[in-house]
Amino acid sequence: MTSESKNPNNIWRFAVSGLFGICLTTSVAAQPPPGSGPPLDKNPNIADRSRQVSESELRGTEMTARTDAEREKRVQEAIANMKEDFARIQVVRNDIAKNLVARKPLDYELIRKQTAEINRRSSRMNVYLQAHAAQDGQEKMAEPASDEMIGALVRLCKLIDSFTENPALKNLAVVDSKEVSKAREDRAIADRDLLAIIKLSASLRKKAESLRFSQ
Repeated sequence: MTSESKNPNNIWRFAVSGLFGICLTTSVAAQPPPGSGPPLDKNPNIADRSRQVSESELRGTEMTARTDAEREKRVQEAIANMKEDFARIQVVRNDIAKNLVARKPLDYELIRKQTAEINRRSSRMNVYLQAHAAQDGQEKMAEPASDEMIGALVRLCKLIDSFTENPALKNLAVVDSKEVSKAREDRAIADRDLLAIIKLSASLRKKAESLRFSQ
């Protein structure tokens, strides 16, 4: 696992173009269409008309600057959220793996908290990444049986590894058709892994919640 592929600075780039598109639409919608401002005084005085036009242009410029600043603020907030979520799901994954390797008895309350955090953070990442998968991969994931919890936790760790190491999170520039095709394949895998993480973590959280009182 290379430091470059795990660097949370790479993941935000997936969402930036989409966020700019959303914010740009908001910005355009917020601006009054030409001619929809207050009607100009029909006073034939040219100086008055010139002053009214200048004031209208200044108001439009001020509004554009304000929406640009708001757009940039929203993008920066999204980037910060995604960096935090990307890093935290790896930290929690490592904690789960450490306990599994040590063969510690399963602490269902701890597992409930860990999988709840993974689910919350991966779901928030998906708000920005908007992952999608083939229709046949959309079925609801069944809860694991009690004796399947360890295997399911191992699978969750492997899914997080696959997602965070995916080249699609760092290979942003494409040069030829072969690289474009590979980038699409990588992104499809990243989408599939993220959706699987969301589903499996939710299933594990629910199962751990039901088992925690049996300890």
